Amino acid sequence: MPPGGAAPVTEAWLAVAAVGAGTVAIKALGPVVLGGRPLPERVTGVVELLAPALLSALVVVQAVGGDHAIVLDERLVGLAAAAIALRLKAPVLVVVVGAAAATALVRFIA
Repeated sequence: MPPGGAAPVTEAWLAVAAVGAGTVAIKALGPVVLGGRPLPERVTGVVELLAPALLSALVVVQAVGGDHAIVLDERLVGLAAAAIALRLKAPVLVVVVGAAAATALVRFIA
């Protein structure tokens, strides 16, 4: 640490600040551009589909992603257990605990 007690600003913190500023700018842009008008219906439909699509992509990447390869391991059992619990309309806590337990059980056995 330098003599003043303050840590130096690193590239990582500059990136965090830039992303934060960009996020604020993007969030402020909508109300400024629209001026209180509602979004067009076609745009609203696309926006509503973005969150589920992004979440699905993140789940797939975490479930089968490896170092530049597809990995089929215990995580898929947990994903299947979660899918079954969701299909049976189980509460979210039951889904998470069931998926974790299924994954742990397969890892214990293997």
